[in-house]
Amino acid sequence: MNLENIAAISTAFGTAGISVIRISGSSAISEFNKIFVGKDLTSVKSHTIHYGHVVNEDQSHLDEVMVTVMKAPRTFTAEDTVEVSTHGGILITQKVLDRILDLDIRLAEPGEFSERAYLNGRIDLVEAESIMDLIHAKSEKALKIANLGIQKETSKLIRDLRSKLLTIIAQIEVNIDYPEYDDAIIMSREIIKPETMNLLNEIDVILKESEKNQLIRDGVRTVIVGKPNVGKSSLLNALLNEEKAIVTEIEGTTRDTIEAYINISGVTLKLIDTAGIRETEDIVEKIGVNRSKKAISEAELVLLVLDQSKALSKEDKDLLELTKNNRRLIIGNKSDLPKALKFEEVLEISTITKEGLKDLEKAILKLLSLEDIDSRDFNYLSNVRHIQKVKEAKASLKNVLSSIDLEMPVDVYAIDLTQAWKSLGEILGEYYQDDLLNELFSKFCLGK
Repeated sequence: MNLENIAAISTAFGTAGISVIRISGSSAISEFNKIFVGKDLTSVKSHTIHYGHVVNEDQSHLDEVMVTVMKAPRTFTAEDTVEVSTHGGILITQKVLDRILDLDIRLAEPGEFSERAYLNGRIDLVEAESIMDLIHAKSEKALKIANLGIQKETSKLIRDLRSKLLTIIAQIEVNIDYPEYDDAIIMSREIIKPETMNLLNEIDVILKESEKNQLIRDGVRTVIVGKPNVGKSSLLNALLNEEKAIVTEIEGTTRDTIEAYINISGVTLKLIDTAGIRETEDIVEKIGVNRSKKAISEAELVLLVLDQSKALSKEDKDLLELTKNNRRLIIGNKSDLPKALKFEEVLEISTITKEGLKDLEKAILKLLSLEDIDSRDFNYLSNVRHIQKVKEAKASLKNVLSSIDLEMPVDVYAIDLTQAWKSLGEILGEYYQDDLLNELFSKFCLGK
């Protein structure tokens, strides 16, 4: 594919030791060579580094640089590529980029290098998205998941499913188109149904494990709720081991949600300390209460804090009812005080003595079904888009079973089997529309 030359700063924009400007395109080397003094880059070997200077129009030196030359197809984009290492100042980096853009080279769009790698067949869509996951990984486990995507292991998982589907589809088509072939396997309902059920069982396992991977990749939106003055902010501070939230004896001190991140055995929790939920006439506090209720509705995990030194109040009971459909842990704070709370399934802690915090962390991992995180197989999906496409494939396979139960003709099954195959193909980037591709890659970093 012969695409125009593009360039962008690939390192973080700011003061540093060096900055790297990446150029890619069919004539990237010859174009940059016009402003480079040191060696004729058009005659050098691929994957070599060269010292020289970028020059201004009057041939005066603009910057002293190291230039890496990589020739197609053995490059990230599968196109000729030049990477220019400049001094890391903000102004000089921009000046060098501006000089490059004076040539037959335009500024790259966000994610355009990765998009070209995909369009040129260098990587599939899973690999492309995994690159961004690698950059934004919040934990070592998330890093491991991203690396499996880059190493094509995640793609292989999907390709294996598609291969099994394609075998069934092909055998059905042979039976339909060439009924005279005696040696063709007759794909009767008795054969198609168990094979479809086996595929559904396999997909169910993938979805279950992939949803765990998604929690590891994206982090778990964790909301700390409770009535005023039960120790929500103290719990946040204790988990973080720092004074993130203001803590006083005055009820309603927290007027708005406070956010922070914590890593528990490789799982990132996005902790959200909410305003105490109660009936109030205070306008500002009322806004905070409404935001707390909204946070609960969006939470992936709720930590409901009760004061175990006091009996259940109306506010406690209202919160128990409000959060009953959430994935939640009920925490009894103030275990260092005499116990008055009578309620089952309460995890006792003290934010003063730190008693029970380790047990709380273990309980969180267990509730998320991630207690085996150090030994589990991470080669599953983690991207929301990927998981949704697998769910679409599952729906198509369930349609096959319904058609079998209704004793519909065998050729009808091929329609839904093919749709499942296509849904899985969209994960890898097959059958993807241009506007959807542009939307996906626009979320990538500039220069990536």
